Amino acid sequence: MSQPDSPAAATQAPAPTPAAATISTPAPAPTPAGPLSRAAHAAASAVIPGGVNSPVRAWKRLGGNPLTIARGKGSRIWDLDGKSYIDYVLSWGPLIVGHAHPAVVGAVRRTARDGLGFGAPTLAETEICEVIRSALPAMEQVRLVSSGTEAVMSALRLARAATGRDLVIKCDGCYHGHSDPLLVAAGSGCATLNTPDSSGVPAAIAAHTLSVPYNDAAAVERALTAHRGRVAAVIVEPVAGNMGLVLPKPGWLDALRRLCTEHGTLLIFDEVMTGFRVAWGGWQTVCGVTPDLTCLGKVIGGGLPVAAYGGRRDLMSHLAPIGACYQAGTLSGNPVAVAAGLATLKLCASKGFYAKQQAALAKLAAGLRQLAARRGVPIQISQAGTMWGFYFSERPVVDWTTAAASNQERWRTFFLGMINRGVYLAPSPFEAAFWSSAHRRGDVSATLAAAAEALEECSS
Repeated sequence: MSQPDSPAAATQAPAPTPAAATISTPAPAPTPAGPLSRAAHAAASAVIPGGVNSPVRAWKRLGGNPLTIARGKGSRIWDLDGKSYIDYVLSWGPLIVGHAHPAVVGAVRRTARDGLGFGAPTLAETEICEVIRSALPAMEQVRLVSSGTEAVMSALRLARAATGRDLVIKCDGCYHGHSDPLLVAAGSGCATLNTPDSSGVPAAIAAHTLSVPYNDAAAVERALTAHRGRVAAVIVEPVAGNMGLVLPKPGWLDALRRLCTEHGTLLIFDEVMTGFRVAWGGWQTVCGVTPDLTCLGKVIGGGLPVAAYGGRRDLMSHLAPIGACYQAGTLSGNPVAVAAGLATLKLCASKGFYAKQQAALAKLAAGLRQLAARRGVPIQISQAGTMWGFYFSERPVVDWTTAAASNQERWRTFFLGMINRGVYLAPSPFEAAFWSSAHRRGDVSATLAAAAEALEECSS
């Protein structure tokens, strides 16, 4: 994918794909997928490209078939062949209260009895937006959509409408959905498939996006200076969750806020992952940095498709029907999906919810560190609230370059070792893991027991 021909672009290359980041096609290995999962994947592949509806689900670089999941309950999922797994994927983040929580399922059933959707206003839409606004005061007004991709795409259009500028700055390895302008130096599934950019994106569209290293304020300043008066927004995952889990360095987000203010550029926090998962309200409530616009998703849908974007009232006033910036969605604010989100948020709002879950996850992370140290396996483990991630690396991981340089073959050995022992992790070294309130002490013990054996295989 072409990069903008500019001084900033000359110093900010696309997301690197060094040899260390490339997972070669592995030799055949025992696969955890049983005969029913294998048959289901074969049938799916006949009618669905690659047999999956989102690329990272394909396990393309793992040398085996993906599991086909039949059901979930609490902290566990079961595949078609009846094997159960402790689940740390949790539908890629939304299920902070676990699978099939009775309060969430009950809310969905009650709402569905009155209709699945109307394409017209409902009281629940206002209710969930009021909950969001109370938790994130920076979101003075909120617009509901159906996916994180849609939220980010809409927020960027709004930023351009409000500023009259065209360019956007993002960070290498940060994934903000699959809209054309943001498939530049993207992480997540793109990195796993060794295609950090996508075909089908016109160079003229990609030219409006500048990508800089995460945690590098100087690079952002250079880009803003080189394109003074042309950058509509800087968009960032305040905690990067699509190249594994990379924490912001102290002062990084504060520097972005200062630079955006100085240059008349809007600061957008993509809290699709972190919103209501790392804390009530998201990372902005933890770091104390106020963005101009915020994008949310995942947890606010409780497992169903709900996302949102919002910000200052003066910015949101540019949106139709009161402004000239158009955005719409037939299923936006779907009552059944909103019901699942409201029920989930009500559970998250209980006293001590986040402190309790964060402490429980910290015990798991500490146990993994100890096991790896005993076996002489270099590992970096990060935690942000109920999100966590790990890299097999001797040095700290602070951006996409250091994430890509971690030991991918060791990750693959560990992944297969864990899933063969009943622990379900994301099938990519560039994805975060998650914790839910449904996980119990027994899950931690079982996970650490599996990890002890899997790490032994990694050290051999």
